[in-house]
Amino acid sequence: MDSILRHVPTMTVLASLLAATCSVHADETSNQQGFVSLTPVYQGNADLDRGGDFSVGGAILRVGASKDLGGGNRAGVTLNYDYLDYSFSNSGAFGQVAPWGIIQRYGVSVPLSFAVGDGWSVGLAPSVDWFKENGANSGDSLTWGATVSGSRRFEGGNRLGLGVGVFSQIEKTSAFPFLIVDWRLNDRWRLINPLASGPTGPAGLELDYRFDGGWTAGVGASYRVLRFRLSETGPVRNGVGQESGVPVFLRVTRNFTDQMALHLYGGVVAGGKLRVEDSSGNKLREENFDPAPLFGATFIGRF
Repeated sequence: MDSILRHVPTMTVLASLLAATCSVHADETSNQQGFVSLTPVYQGNADLDRGGDFSVGGAILRVGASKDLGGGNRAGVTLNYDYLDYSFSNSGAFGQVAPWGIIQRYGVSVPLSFAVGDGWSVGLAPSVDWFKENGANSGDSLTWGATVSGSRRFEGGNRLGLGVGVFSQIEKTSAFPFLIVDWRLNDRWRLINPLASGPTGPAGLELDYRFDGGWTAGVGASYRVLRFRLSETGPVRNGVGQESGVPVFLRVTRNFTDQMALHLYGGVVAGGKLRVEDSSGNKLREENFDPAPLFGATFIGRF
C-alpha cells in the first residue's frame, strides 16, 4: 500500500476519507450540518542533503455542508483552499535557485454516502482541484477523479472500512486503496484517522485519549504528498514540484462546545523529499531533507 500511496497527493486522500465517512469528526445525527475550518501551519527550517535549507508557512481553509437525505443516505459539498509559502536559502541541490515559491490549491469535492443495510454504507466522492505555483497555467494544474468505499458501523458506534480511488493527476494517473478507522477501545481511548482538515493530512492513524472537561489528546503519524504545477516563468517552466514526508505528531484539543473546537499540533516531518519534474512528469532532481519541525492549529466551527 505504501508504494501506491507515495504517488498520491494529500488532497486526494482527504477527499476520499471525507467521502467515505462524511467526516467521522462531525455530528452525523443532524439533518443538516455545515462547517468551516481554518488551519495556520508552519514547517520549520530543514537542511537539504546537498546544501541549503527551506521552510514553509501558510494556511488551509475548508468550508462545507452535508444534508441527511433520509434512510441513512447523506450528501455534501466541501470547498478547499490552501496557501503555502516556501522559502529556500542557498539551495545547492537546485542550482542556488529556489525551485518554487508560493503554492495555492483550490477545489471542490462532493461526498455522498448511501446506507445498504446491516450497518453497511457505500461512499462515492467525485472531486476536482487545481494545485499550482503562482504563475502556473490553471489548465495544466487540474486534478480530478473519484473514490468509492464501503464501511460498516458496529455496535457502540465503531466503524471500519476500505476504499479505492482513481485520479487523473498532474502528468500521471493514480489508483490507490485507503483504510477507514473509527474504533473506540474503551471509554477513554479511540483509534481514528487523523483530522482531515488538519496540517498532517488524514492518510494515517492516530491514537486518541479523552480527558474530562472537554480536553482530548492524540499521537499519530500520516503520509503526506503535495504535488503541483510549477510557474511558466520559473527555473523549470511548466514543470511539476512535489514535497513528500511522514508527519509524526502530538495533538491537543479543546472542545468548547459540540459545535466548536480548537486542535493544536506539534511534531516533525520525517523522511522528507523534494522533487522536481519537467513538464511531462520526468524526474529532473530529487533531494532528501532532514526532519523538519511542524506546528499548526485547526479551528473548527459547525453550524
